[in-house]
Amino acid sequence: MSDAVLLEVSPTGVATITLNRPDGMNALTVVAKTALLEALTSVASDDAVRAVVLTGSGRAFCVGQDLREHAALLAAGSEAPLSTVRDHYNPLVTMLASLPIPTVAAINGTAAGAGLGLACALDFRIGAAGSRYTTAFAGIGLTADSGLSWSLPRLVGAGRATALLLLAEPFTTEQALEMGLLNAVVAADQVLPASLELAVRLAAGPTAAYTCIKESLAFSAGASLVETLAKEDELQTRAGDTADHRAAVQSFLAKQPPVFSGR
Repeated sequence: MSDAVLLEVSPTGVATITLNRPDGMNALTVVAKTALLEALTSVASDDAVRAVVLTGSGRAFCVGQDLREHAALLAAGSEAPLSTVRDHYNPLVTMLASLPIPTVAAINGTAAGAGLGLACALDFRIGAAGSRYTTAFAGIGLTADSGLSWSLPRLVGAGRATALLLLAEPFTTEQALEMGLLNAVVAADQVLPASLELAVRLAAGPTAAYTCIKESLAFSAGASLVETLAKEDELQTRAGDTADHRAAVQSFLAKQPPVFSGR
């Protein structure tokens, strides 16, 4: 794995993935996108990982595509800039959104374009007070990618998503919180600690049930009520057959806090 992306797994079962190009505001080069997918693949195959935090190093979370590399490839006549959505962003967002364990974006600074898209693919988002975000795409004559045309309407509503994408105007962390894009806003130096605290709490929780909850939410986004009820029945049967459920019921009856194993 390139040092453009760092991966650390703690004894608590939390994997921290850090975009590590601080001098470039963690802009995404081909190398960085490839390294991020490698990190996510490693996390997905590690049974010891029970929650994930994605963050950036330096003063930015991620400003999206590295436009210097993009321009150089365009000038060279390369097909890579026009295939990066298919080759990089689609696999990355699919992997992030489909991880069965809880995920947290520790948005330590500016998030723009595909950087914002990566954050919106996660379950929770904690932002740094005073930071600014933008969808960016329309400003350089492009359309949405990194899943933003899917995730933004679900987070902030269709009207706001349309304005954010068409106007591509910057908005603050505080505005992002008000519109529902963020779960919390904290001081910049507290973003990673607050995100890790949440991830540790989630990692100690009923991760088998979390998997079912995430699957249920994803299914219901494109299903009818009747189909969703049937899916809930299927998933509740699965969750009810876990060791976590049986142990938690016994803990409840014994008036003791439950201890979850994720099985």
